[in-house]
Amino acid sequence: MDDGAQQLVNTSARLGEKIYELARELFPIARSITGPGVRETLRVLSRHLPIEVHEVATGTPVFDWVVPKEWIIREAYIDDEKGNRIVDFRHSNLHVLNYSVPVDKVVSLAELKEHVFTIPEQPDLIPYRTSYYAERWGFCMSHNLLTSLPEGRYRVHIDSELRQGALTYGEYVHGGTSDREFLLTTHICHPSMANDNCSGLALLTVLAGKLRARQTRYSYRFLLIPGTIGSLAWLAANEDRIPRIEHGLVVSCVGDGQGPTYKRSRRGDAFIDRAMEHVLSHLPGQSAKVIDFSPYGYDERQFCSPGFNMPVGLFQRGAHGTFPQYHTSADDLDFIRPEHLAHSYDMLAGVIDVVEEDWVPLNLSPKGEPQLGRRGLYAALGGLHASSHGAMPMLWVLNQADGSNSLLAMAERSGLPFAEIAAAARLLREHGLLSAQ
Repeated sequence: MDDGAQQLVNTSARLGEKIYELARELFPIARSITGPGVRETLRVLSRHLPIEVHEVATGTPVFDWVVPKEWIIREAYIDDEKGNRIVDFRHSNLHVLNYSVPVDKVVSLAELKEHVFTIPEQPDLIPYRTSYYAERWGFCMSHNLLTSLPEGRYRVHIDSELRQGALTYGEYVHGGTSDREFLLTTHICHPSMANDNCSGLALLTVLAGKLRARQTRYSYRFLLIPGTIGSLAWLAANEDRIPRIEHGLVVSCVGDGQGPTYKRSRRGDAFIDRAMEHVLSHLPGQSAKVIDFSPYGYDERQFCSPGFNMPVGLFQRGAHGTFPQYHTSADDLDFIRPEHLAHSYDMLAGVIDVVEEDWVPLNLSPKGEPQLGRRGLYAALGGLHASSHGAMPMLWVLNQADGSNSLLAMAERSGLPFAEIAAAARLLREHGLLSAQ
């Protein structure tokens, strides 16, 4: 490995560690679709990025939905008759049914079991369960713990509150030279699960920070929002902005070693769909998977609803619901790795490069092939040998540059990486053989 390649490896490793450490800091915070956990998470991320925080009041209508009451959770536990603590919210914030109403009473084992959620097929794990829109109380624990409990009386205590408050979300915009936008969003509502979705929050925060130092054509809008109700609240407040969004990605579960997986937008052939598929098709040694749109998943469902039909896809490593750690206590900091986070970052950065560098060239010498050798273009190939194979990116660009094909279209047809096509187009333009259509 030469010095340049080693430097790239070292840079990627440092980047992966930076994303991982930020995910580690976010991991303990007790988040939900509303409440102090979301605000605390945004305060942490605001140390890395100038995030604008928005509050949407309880009771605000957002299309067919209404912003719910704000949930506050302070303490929760189960004690047996001897005062032994069976479960404790302080040990894992998954132990409480998310959005549970308060309770403080003594119950029989039979009644307790009516309010406990487990995963019998994964008996050592604590599940993640929610009850956002139905008021009830509950706990989550491992199935092995539940089956080990003897008959008796149990003190159940959940110190929580549902009150008039607000839904909170964060937004950061990196301005480009145009008002055309690329939307990148991830959900902020899940509690202590590292892949779903501390990984997405950390990665997009670092990516946005890197973009701040780059002049871009597009403006980049980063949304850190509670799932479903958050995207609906943003859409309801920004309908006039939606026509300016030309590309979009929902980002989730990007820290594990599976995939990667891309789910197309509802349109199916949007530029973002083609760009993601192209980037994934050129990954060395990866089992990348591209799947069609379906109305089940994350917030792409809202952005791609028929009333909006936005060009927004979903980028993940392991697809949600397909890995055994999903929505359990096994989705911990050992499940995600810095190298996978770095690789996910590289894929998103690669898609941004496609969006930024794509253009439609016109061949200014279209009758036959221009003589590349006398223009010194073979020597400018950056190390590729001066043969027809080494010149292939330039030959493809010259042949396809009839004013109707973009660089991405050329990369797709040729099977060559976009970066090689883009580099060839830059050279040809510098030597007067291309103009922008």
